[in-house]
Amino acid sequence: MNNTPYQLLGGEDGVRRLCEAFYDCMEQLPEAADIRRMHGEDLSGIRQKLFEFLSGWLGGPHLYAQKYGSICMTGPHRPFAIGPKERDQWLLCMDRALEQVGASEEVKTMLKQPLQAIADMIRNRETSASA
Repeated sequence: MNNTPYQLLGGEDGVRRLCEAFYDCMEQLPEAADIRRMHGEDLSGIRQKLFEFLSGWLGGPHLYAQKYGSICMTGPHRPFAIGPKERDQWLLCMDRALEQVGASEEVKTMLKQPLQAIADMIRNRETSASA
């Protein structure tokens, strides 16, 4: 299996569609309201940053690292109270986004554990702020 998730999702266009679908889910799903409130009104900048990060993380060009240098996932998230509920909301949005872009079962299986690991790594509270 030589195909990366980046390739299997359709390269740059596919990853961009995934990022758009992810933030669309965050805006539309009532069950993602807590994490939506953590973001500013304009999501265009964060949509681009997620695209740049996921591009490299999924096996494509390392756009985020080229633009910002080393990748530290915990630093940018430190100001926000991220507990299990917020982590799970993020994962819900990503699961729905993968569904919306028509990701194959192969891609979803490849990404399930790594996405859970990243989401848990970013968690900085044992309990959710709204719990």
